[in-house]
Amino acid sequence: MKQGIHPENYREVCFKDMSTGDQFITKSCASAKDTIEVDGVEYPLVKMEISSFSHPFYTGKMKLVDTAGRVDKFKNRYAKFAKK
Repeated sequence: MKQGIHPENYREVCFKDMSTGDQFITKSCASAKDTIEVDGVEYPLVKMEISSFSHPFYTGKMKLVDTAGRVDKFKNRYAKFAKK
């Protein structure tokens, strides 16, 4: 790999899908506050709400993922435009 072209914090990071619990390790510059131990090695942990493990396009299953009531907020905001 060419020296001096990657940021200083380019390292192996564990990404965890919080809806399914699946995780994978890859190199990233993403900032992480938490750590996780995988196979005896400690990695910075980046928590994700949706990944290829839970996204309907990749799984083929329709699953409503409602975080912090986003769907309800949308429905309430645009309820006045609904046809009666």
